[in-house]
Amino acid sequence: MRRLFPVTDQTSADQTDREWSLDELAEAYEYPGLGPDGHWLRANMVSTLDGAAQHDGRSQPISNETDMRIFGTLRALADVVVVGAETVRQEGYRPARAREAFAARRAAAGQGPAAVIAVVSASLDLDFSLPLFTSPLAPTLVLTGAAAPADRVADAAKAGAQVVVAGDGAGVDPARAVRELADRGLRRQLTEGGPRLLGQLVAADALDELCLTISPMLTAGDAQRISGGPSVTVPHRLAPACLLEEAGFLFTRYRRI
Repeated sequence: MRRLFPVTDQTSADQTDREWSLDELAEAYEYPGLGPDGHWLRANMVSTLDGAAQHDGRSQPISNETDMRIFGTLRALADVVVVGAETVRQEGYRPARAREAFAARRAAAGQGPAAVIAVVSASLDLDFSLPLFTSPLAPTLVLTGAAAPADRVADAAKAGAQVVVAGDGAGVDPARAVRELADRGLRRQLTEGGPRLLGQLVAADALDELCLTISPMLTAGDAQRISGGPSVTVPHRLAPACLLEEAGFLFTRYRRI
């Protein structure tokens, strides 16, 4: 990783003229204090300068090494990573892994060795033979609606996944999904999209924070934005909490006002 510079914080020259350690990144992205019933949902997304969230259907081509380092840090801080089924299929999702660099921090916070993955899917059209379901450190959750296909629910359970009903119909109620996860003790929540899921969370006013990497690239084309779906009646206003820069990439953090 090349050097990572804080833009908004007042730091001395010797602090900026070097790489940030994983501990420093963890402190920069630390979750806010939560009360006994509190929870916090943040999203982590990447976008090009012209608004593309993907290139050729994947986010990796518009990312860089530092973005992936922050991606890993955010996962290491979370209790649960919430992701849409299409993103699982396209990005080849695997279970979150335990990382020695964050072991003490997670233990002190009362967390398990790695974040739980929670997949949002109405149809449960998922490959339950993948390691995400068969060999995670903690059982993968599948968030779905009460009308989900019974045979697919059975297939998920057979593979070792835990099915969580978070909607009265076929689909998932985003706000209810957040509450269901919090009720399971998964209160530090992270979503990595995709755009459809993030759009649903935004529309439900369930998102507390957005960690957005702005990639210094232009792609044109018709790639999705970071969030999609129906527009909100009044745009949601967020406040900047942190801004980092490295090699032209901007790593931003915005919080609910």
